[in-house]
Amino acid sequence: MTQPQISGEPYDLIVIGSGPAGRRAAIQAAKFNKRVLVVERGRRVGGVSVHTGTIPSKTLRETVLNLSGWRERGFYGRAYRARQNISADDLRKRLHMTLDHEVEVLEHQFARNNVETVRGAARFVGPHTITVTGEGVSETYAGRRFLIAVGTRPYRPAHIGFDGESILDSDEILGLQRIPRQLVVVGASVVGVEYASIFSALDVKVTMVEPNPNLLPFLDRELAEEFVHDLRDRGVVMRLGCKVVSAVADGPQNCLVALDDGRELRADMVLFSAGREGAVGDLGLEACGLECDARGRLVADKATFQTDVPHIYAAGDIVGFPSLASTSMEQGRIAACHAFGEPAHAPPEFFPYGIYSVPEISTVGMTEEQVRAEAISYECGVARFRETSRGHIMGISTGFMKMIFARDTRRLLGVHIVGEGATELIHIGQAVVNLNGGLDYFVENTFNYPTLAEAYKVAALDAWNRMPRAAA
Repeated sequence: MTQPQISGEPYDLIVIGSGPAGRRAAIQAAKFNKRVLVVERGRRVGGVSVHTGTIPSKTLRETVLNLSGWRERGFYGRAYRARQNISADDLRKRLHMTLDHEVEVLEHQFARNNVETVRGAARFVGPHTITVTGEGVSETYAGRRFLIAVGTRPYRPAHIGFDGESILDSDEILGLQRIPRQLVVVGASVVGVEYASIFSALDVKVTMVEPNPNLLPFLDRELAEEFVHDLRDRGVVMRLGCKVVSAVADGPQNCLVALDDGRELRADMVLFSAGREGAVGDLGLEACGLECDARGRLVADKATFQTDVPHIYAAGDIVGFPSLASTSMEQGRIAACHAFGEPAHAPPEFFPYGIYSVPEISTVGMTEEQVRAEAISYECGVARFRETSRGHIMGISTGFMKMIFARDTRRLLGVHIVGEGATELIHIGQAVVNLNGGLDYFVENTFNYPTLAEAYKVAALDAWNRMPRAAA
């Protein structure tokens, strides 16, 4: 068998994928003065996060909120519209501008840190060797260490009749050519919930179908119930505890979705968002001694992100939960540090989880259900945004913050927020949780007034009122 001709000397680290985990690992390794190559199969660097995931969906959300006048409806009523006729072109215009900027920033970071990049599909042909094929040209590269950060792609089961026009996955929805009148969202995953609420803000009639009886079961139940109430109040139909048997387009802009309880749903567009799978199909893992699970995910050590093959690491969505851009970046950094024997501080136990729905949801620390399961004596404090002066100024009528404190130590155990600015506000709670702070911090400190962050003080005082008093 002819051995492939290797291009140049072996790299210290070859990173496959330029998403959050890949980019952070590459730059960290470069700062250790290592020779690094990043392989990206897409047209431009950035991975799923920049092109079809995190950045595009959040840009779409912001565009919808601005053009629809959503944030002003608290003052002017539900009939208020900043622009009466919003087209798919309007949504895509801002999207392209944002993505171009993100790519430019990333390309500059790679160039500034002397990280080499090559475009093409990587495939292992040996434990330390890959071929990269792109635009009809194939090159072979050797590496002393590898990081697999290829991310995931939408799961596309056979019983869903994807056609790229009326029945779409969560990647294809970003290229939509028209705004639907009626949308069925199959799968109330984080992605599904985000898109369902975004299109609802555009006054699209949305129906969500989810086999689980609870929406977003990992959330604090009180928070999830508030969010579900808000969606239903806006006219979003929930079909919880139902499975989809089939989804087909039986005519132009006419989709039929059959449920396992015998009911049928009709809409002019269907979004399937029930899970994702690892994009490892063409990696040739057998050549390097790795195997993936049924959903294409790799197993890696949770502390070092080293796989069963010592010189190969894996990070990001490819290793499963929590599959967040923020945590993937830290995983990539930690993997690079361990790969080269450099000190790596483990991330704190608790990290913020953000859902960019309408309204936003963000949480950090323990839920009330987890606190109960561990038999911790606790007390909760709640602040509704409408109770704050800033909330009145902004016309906010919904949303709240929930804080959970241990009764004996008064330590903050968790913060859960649904409402405007939740993903920004959560970082105050994150700092206090990870620094083992408690109730007295919020009661005794001053917050800018008027701000939504004042809700921390309101919620803390609400909990303080029910805390046991020290004996005189």
